[in-house]
Amino acid sequence: MQLIPVLDVREGEVVRGVAGERSRYRPIHSCLTTSTDPLEVARSLKDTFGPLPLYVADLDGLERSRPDRALHERLAAEGFELLLDCGIRGPEEAARAFESGAKRIVIALETWSDASVLRSLVAEAGPDRLVFSLDLKNGRPIANGGDWAGMPAAGIAWDVIDAGVRSLIVLDLAAVGVDEGVPTLPLCREIRSGCPDVQLITGGGVRGRRDLSELASAGVGGVLVASALHDGRITADDVAAVCGQSFTE
Repeated sequence: MQLIPVLDVREGEVVRGVAGERSRYRPIHSCLTTSTDPLEVARSLKDTFGPLPLYVADLDGLERSRPDRALHERLAAEGFELLLDCGIRGPEEAARAFESGAKRIVIALETWSDASVLRSLVAEAGPDRLVFSLDLKNGRPIANGGDWAGMPAAGIAWDVIDAGVRSLIVLDLAAVGVDEGVPTLPLCREIRSGCPDVQLITGGGVRGRRDLSELASAGVGGVLVASALHDGRITADDVAAVCGQSFTE
């Protein structure tokens, strides 16, 4: 299992996610750095945990369709491997995200609504460059109309896998930043049982080493973490012990 640090970014600052209630997001306080500048925070994560992929949630793109492409380019130029979620709503925005330096882009249920266009995009870009995010809140899919409206979470998962998606994020926004554990484990186990070859990524509510171990045992391939890293509840030793990723300066 791979640790994937998360940068939630709004208006040039890294903010702390709280239960998916974005009006409550405030600049981070971190034991790793005194800065809220995304590049400085990314460097501090690299210094502590090594050269890991970064999940960048560009809230300006997600909320207002105004992604910070200059920031994406800065992070990519610094050598960070970006898993970029910037509110992609169609193929042209996907192409621009790749142009700004993303190694992989996130097609999020929150902002994408067309199953047939997803199938076409997977065929064009290749399944290794796309990750579909099954966005939930309190267990319910965040599908704002479109082809997946009213469908259960597992049904959406099977549908996008049938469209060619081979990497899937399962994330309940209500769990983000509240330190109450990871509620998506049962759904992850269900998807893993039905589709053993799909790369599963989850997160939201990860508290420490015990949660990491439980996720690894469930067959999760990647775990998104932010608050527990900045609070010091997950250390480099924890990551080495559970994920097999060790880093020495």
